[in-house]
Amino acid sequence: MIDGVVFDLDGVLLQSEEVWDAVRERYVRDRGGRYDDEVQRAMMGMSAPEWSRYLHEEAGVPDEPEAINRDVVALMLGAYRNALPLLPGAAEAVRRTAETFPLALASSSNREVFEAVLELGGLAECFDATVSSEEVERGKPAPDVYLEAARRLDVAPERCAAVEDSHAGIRSAKSAGMRVVAIPNASYPPDDEALALADVVVRSLDELTTEVLSG
Repeated sequence: MIDGVVFDLDGVLLQSEEVWDAVRERYVRDRGGRYDDEVQRAMMGMSAPEWSRYLHEEAGVPDEPEAINRDVVALMLGAYRNALPLLPGAAEAVRRTAETFPLALASSSNREVFEAVLELGGLAECFDATVSSEEVERGKPAPDVYLEAARRLDVAPERCAAVEDSHAGIRSAKSAGMRVVAIPNASYPPDDEALALADVVVRSLDELTTEVLSG
């Protein structure tokens, strides 16, 4: 029995991985750091404290992690206010799901970023609870952000369905004991091992029905 649904944001509702990638790459290269496929993939699912520290310690950005986080967030907010890349069917899927289930958001994005996205997209009122992975001890693929989302939603994790797109996110939600509905990210697809952990795989948000979520 499913009594609540937890959405990821980046790659599920928002075609944002490309934006994060472009913003961080430009930021890192402007400061003489290294940005390649290894760096990009390593940061997927990391919380803001984790990826800003990673860019400082592993990618050679001389700025302190706090400054990296602040500057990148400012660039992301500017990009979203200029053009919000909601995925096709995202708003409809959220509103449709909210008619049946209480909703939470479990995001690796900073709270400042995802709150702006929900307001810009007209979706803020659909969510009963929101959590950023910067508010828990460990980012995805650890289960912390999904466990906290369930706690704030006041629904047991095993009675929640999670909607995810990435290898780190799928592992995070599954480790939390949730039913996992995977919508693989076309640009940054999850690996086969992670995808096999999902309870069901659908091709798009249009296929995200009450029946799919409930199992």
